Amino acid sequence: MITCYLKYIIDSHKIPEFEAYAKRWIPIVNRMGGTHHGYFLPHEGASNVAYALFSFPSLAEYEDYRNRMADDRECQDVLNMEIRNRSIISYERSFMRPVLD
Repeated sequence: MITCYLKYIIDSHKIPEFEAYAKRWIPIVNRMGGTHHGYFLPHEGASNVAYALFSFPSLAEYEDYRNRMADDRECQDVLNMEIRNRSIISYERSFMRPVLD
């Protein structure tokens, strides 16, 4: 299993727009074979940093998801919504693996 860890720098004046974007991705990732662990929005501390975590059984399955996104109408709708809203300034994507017994 791999977990994608996303750190977003967001426009702190557009948190409602980012939250709408986040809420749409959770069921998409789940529908497309992943397990979304949620988005985490600013509460205390930095007002412009948000996180998301989701897992896929393997990096190959994540890459397949990324390829299928281009042909998925719902994915494209959400991406286009963010292009219009411009709530995300930048993001960093990292992949992690769990430590299991």
